[in-house]
Amino acid sequence: METINSIVVKIEQMFENVIHQEHGSLALVFLIGVIFGGIIQYTRVDKFEKIAGFAMLKDTIVPKMLFLAVGVASIGLYFMIKAGVAHYHIKPIVLSGLIIGGVIFGVSMAILGKCPGTGPISIAEGRIDVLVGAIGGLFGGLVFTLYYKDFFKPLMGESFGKLTLLDFFKGDEDLVVLIFGVVLIVIAVAIPKRELLDEVDLAKLEKSNYL
Repeated sequence: METINSIVVKIEQMFENVIHQEHGSLALVFLIGVIFGGIIQYTRVDKFEKIAGFAMLKDTIVPKMLFLAVGVASIGLYFMIKAGVAHYHIKPIVLSGLIIGGVIFGVSMAILGKCPGTGPISIAEGRIDVLVGAIGGLFGGLVFTLYYKDFFKPLMGESFGKLTLLDFFKGDEDLVVLIFGVVLIVIAVAIPKRELLDEVDLAKLEKSNYL
């Protein structure tokens, strides 16, 4: 019973934290979510073939989208924060935890063919396999939460503090952000377009060529 009460308290705390983080109105958050989902569906990166193809280096749609998104967002977010209309929370660098978590995340993403961003969109489309994966992810999060102090925290290693790239370029932050963002955008454009098509896409392509 104590375990259940502890879980309920932690869930309540999670919602309280989100409510007080000032992310904007629910309508704005919902609108951003709709736009994000539309972009994901338009680029088709919610398909298994895209993520799996990226993992096998046979599809470049995902890296092209990621480099472009990070490049544009880096410039936009930085200057929005500087203008006082946005903010973000820097997480500490815990090297061992990042390496272990990154390996687990990468392997899981390659197997499932989805990430936390594209997964919910696939679930909304009726993908049962992704729903099973999401349930597994929630269960994994529960295990991590319950056994964090006793098992997972010792594995995390030493924290190196809340470092950012700009900490190494004091006085030239604006220029560094612009160069960083533009370089990523150029990389996104320069990466050659390669697609690993699924059976539905191939059928449509064959039909269009036939016509």
